[in-house]
Amino acid sequence: MSQSEATADEREAATEDLSSKRTSAPASAEVTILTPEDGATVTSPVTVEFGLEGMDVAKAGTDEENTGHHHLLIDLDKLPPLDEPLPSTDQVVHFGGGQTTTELELEPGEHTLQLLLGDHMHVPHEPPIMSEKITITVE
Repeated sequence: MSQSEATADEREAATEDLSSKRTSAPASAEVTILTPEDGATVTSPVTVEFGLEGMDVAKAGTDEENTGHHHLLIDLDKLPPLDEPLPSTDQVVHFGGGQTTTELELEPGEHTLQLLLGDHMHVPHEPPIMSEKITITVE
């Protein structure tokens, strides 16, 4: 085996090792958007309440079993990669302080919201703990 082939094999092994280091989560864990309800018509600012069962909420950086913190996906058509830290954007909002509620300023119109739990390093768990996507209308 040549040096370049060994390096490619090592890189593949390292990538597999990284993905295998995703924090495990109980299969029964569930995250939900408590309010608003799917299909609701609301006014801005919109109060969004997060629910979590089967795990505990902890601040980012807290590396304890069965814990994580919320990330709110807003009007996101395609999920970010689930095997690396979630980006922090206007559409992927981090709640690394352990928050379980927020107020969003949203433009009038239809919007989608979805929760995705991240571990101490903002990486989704294995399996991912993700809510159903809801649709709301802002007046």
